[in-house]
Amino acid sequence: MSNAKEVAIDVGMMRERAPQAGDHWRGCDDARAAGTAPIYRGEPGYRESMDGDNDGIACEPYR
Repeated sequence: MSNAKEVAIDVGMMRERAPQAGDHWRGCDDARAAGTAPIYRGEPGYRESMDGDNDGIACEPYR
């Protein structure tokens, strides 16, 4: 993996893997640990309860 990709994953700008059918996370910590965060509205695993600012992106990077 390239260094730029590793950094993007580490800071939450890029996912290690895309969400897949059947994904369901108890919360964002679990989604981040699985490498699927952030999760966009319409993707497997997205839930409004995980989208704190209701912008269509759940489990955004920490700020």
